[in-house]
Amino acid sequence: MTLRGKLKVAIIGSGNIGTDLLIKIMRSEHMICTLFAGRNFNSAGMKRANLLGVTISDRGIEAIVNDPAICDLVFDCTSAHAHIEHWAILEKLGKYVIDMTPAKLGVFCIPAINAAECLNGGIRNINMITCGGQSSIPIANAIAQVHNNIEYIEVASSIASRSAGPATRHNLDEYIETTQDALQNFSNARRTKAILILNPANPPIDMQTTIYAKIANPDLPAIHSAVMAMVEKLKAYVPGYKLIVPPTIEGDKVITTIKVLGAGDYLPQYAGNLDIINCAAIAMAELIATSNLTSEA
Repeated sequence: MTLRGKLKVAIIGSGNIGTDLLIKIMRSEHMICTLFAGRNFNSAGMKRANLLGVTISDRGIEAIVNDPAICDLVFDCTSAHAHIEHWAILEKLGKYVIDMTPAKLGVFCIPAINAAECLNGGIRNINMITCGGQSSIPIANAIAQVHNNIEYIEVASSIASRSAGPATRHNLDEYIETTQDALQNFSNARRTKAILILNPANPPIDMQTTIYAKIANPDLPAIHSAVMAMVEKLKAYVPGYKLIVPPTIEGDKVITTIKVLGAGDYLPQYAGNLDIINCAAIAMAELIATSNLTSEA
């Protein structure tokens, strides 16, 4: 099940998310990428993987079907629609799957909140929600730790248009629905709303997410303390995560804003939206690799 003591992982999807994941995996002490699969050998991601000496394929999921032993864990970086088909296949093959799409077939995962539950619950399909979800839900959860009667939470993420690839654009409806459902799940707010803004500004803007929470009689000092503690948890695996507007009260809402700068591994620093979901996925994969969930060779 392991190669040179490392968890064997495959990446399906050779776009921005998949390629950035590959660069991050190359640094891992606990994982090795044994397959990078897409549909086009001429894509930038495929060319980069080939230069790095990683096995590549233009057969997508079929590359795993043809050689199931090639990996133990699969990062699905395709689309919500494609993941439905992929999971039906990978479940039968007994693979762990980290779903980078908003398909929400698996268990919602925010490592700073429920990593242990995902690891100890016998879960094989882990859904990383969305970039906006990874940036906003931890803050919503922190507020919910202080107030369990949140009436309404709205999150608005603004990202550089250049950082939104074809899969993101084709999955906008799924993005909104999945982010809203996960917000409700982790905050217990009675109503939730998610907004995604693709900003075409040049030079490109950094990712920013603002969280609005409608709460009766908010305890601002307690909220501030809980939010700051959550920010520190996030920074442990997303170094570019930063609180830029601390919790404040405006009218009947508590408002706070965060910014995410990418690590600049494969993508520019302004693509913090891609970096945060990839960092979260890597954090979970590292935990799987070190938790003895897979049998030794």
